[in-house]
Amino acid sequence: MILLVKLILAHLIGDFFLQPKKWVKDKEKRKLKSSKLYIHVAIHIAIMFLIVWDLTKWPLLITIGASHFLIDVIKLLFQTKNTKRIWFFIDQLLHLLSIVIAFHLFTGDTIKTDNLFTENTVLLITCLLFLTQPVSIIMKAIFSKWNIKELTKGNESLKDAGKYIGILERLLVFIFIVTGHWDAVGFLITAKSVFRFGDLKESKHRKLTEYILIGTLISFGIAIVTGLLFTVLI
Repeated sequence: MILLVKLILAHLIGDFFLQPKKWVKDKEKRKLKSSKLYIHVAIHIAIMFLIVWDLTKWPLLITIGASHFLIDVIKLLFQTKNTKRIWFFIDQLLHLLSIVIAFHLFTGDTIKTDNLFTENTVLLITCLLFLTQPVSIIMKAIFSKWNIKELTKGNESLKDAGKYIGILERLLVFIFIVTGHWDAVGFLITAKSVFRFGDLKESKHRKLTEYILIGTLISFGIAIVTGLLFTVLI
């Protein structure tokens, strides 16, 4: 279990934290000719070796790296401007499936936990990282079907303010659930309702209200599910 969690953690770091937007745009434009594609895969493999820290697992790690490259190539070749959102989810699902399949094919026993990475610690780090940038990107993909700039016209906020508010609220919800303070989750929802929905009373704000409501429910829902999974797995 600890090895599988480490592999997923490496994927989250490589795909969501160490891949700048300009790299993504360069890959989409130049496809197989993009050097960023090969650098991205090399970084993935390097991160796996650093986190797993076991050279005897090199066949597993190289296989996952190769499958990551293949999946990215398929995505670049087949996605279009109108199917980016769908291919984002397909891409992530295939990456996770390839990790799980490779894990079961190459491992016949469990990996001993060490002083640096215990199962609970790695699982906690993975959950916390997942609730930051990865969920933000997932939500952005979900809302890509709507013209958010048009909905927020005249109600603009600070740059990336919504993103950071979402990250903070998900982390708080996760902490409250893990520590058993469900009442604090209710308080947080109430507080956000007062600040975010208090000035949205006119009928012309209906679409913006629905957008905020959907985003809030998805954000809180993902954080709650992640918190419940963590409490079950530890």
